[in-house]
Amino acid sequence: MNATRPPHAAPEKTHLKIGFVPLADAAPLVAAKRLEFGHAHGLTLELSRQPSWAALRDKLLAGELDAAHTLYGLVYGVQLGMGGPRQDMAVLMVLNRNGQAITLSNRLADALAEHGALPRALAALGRKPIFAQTFPTGTHAMWLNYWLAAQGTHPLRDIDSVVIPPPQMVVALTGERLDGFCAGEPWPALARQRGVGRTVIRSGEIWPDHPEKVLACRRDFVARYPNTARALVQTMLEACRWLDGAGHRKEIAQWLARPEMLGVDAALIAEQLDGRDASDRARVKFFESGAVNFPLESEGIWFLTQFERWGMIARRGDYREIAREVNQTALYRKAALAIGVEVPAAFGEPVFVDGRVWDGGNAAAYVEGFGVRG
Repeated sequence: MNATRPPHAAPEKTHLKIGFVPLADAAPLVAAKRLEFGHAHGLTLELSRQPSWAALRDKLLAGELDAAHTLYGLVYGVQLGMGGPRQDMAVLMVLNRNGQAITLSNRLADALAEHGALPRALAALGRKPIFAQTFPTGTHAMWLNYWLAAQGTHPLRDIDSVVIPPPQMVVALTGERLDGFCAGEPWPALARQRGVGRTVIRSGEIWPDHPEKVLACRRDFVARYPNTARALVQTMLEACRWLDGAGHRKEIAQWLARPEMLGVDAALIAEQLDGRDASDRARVKFFESGAVNFPLESEGIWFLTQFERWGMIARRGDYREIAREVNQTALYRKAALAIGVEVPAAFGEPVFVDGRVWDGGNAAAYVEGFGVRG
């Protein structure tokens, strides 16, 4: 009896253009391209660097990109038509967990050390503070809002929030145009290296092992090219698995450092990928034997609860149905099984920095339980 798995049908589309924004957690895409993991699955990848998340979104919607490394919350914002055209979207897999941070200007960091509480530190500035995030419905906006609220600061009333692309954050902080920002590495680390800012908290300390960037595409792409979508997930899983190998993150840092990618010192990138100065629950994770990558529906629902919390959408009763349509769990399982990647049998209930627990259950009660909301 032949126990080997039956071969999958060939991809319908074999050349794919994949978008990314220059961040250390684009490592799976860079590894997939540099090592051509796609060839074993019938794919050739072309990477396309984008200057901002808005530009990436627009090209994904226009069909100029087939898929992208993107913010989890961005996908759900597009699904609901928030701040732009509405389009049915698909989350194919989670590419990484953790790896982001909130950075304060030296002036605000000194004030926080002196006064001991964020509201008093912000008041000491003598003006309304300005914080930056990278996209209104994106993960960085949600981490920033959550942390501010947990510190007793209302993110919609007590500060001004502006959108700045990740690579421009350090320049803005250097020019004293910001009091803080939330973005992915290596930009917080670069601010520390240049002496213009200090990390106050890592995103994995706000929500341990939170989902961050996802592999996403339009849902009609999955419908039209189901074998291609499956092959793309397999390719990215291979890349994520490779990143967990000894010495591989230092190697990928050399590629990420190139001018056409991030244009930042390779040693600085490698330090962030290795997570040497972060706790286990806060360090960036790409694979962990497949524990990282499953597109869990309850995690998608969490972003919807935060959109509601901050008045970005009205309450609605179909969050679970939305997440079930967006997160391609059946496709992921099929792809993972084909290359021997296990799907975790159980998922824990995260405990956030404020002590709140998200069990994926009653979304309305969860939102109502927050003392600070829009």
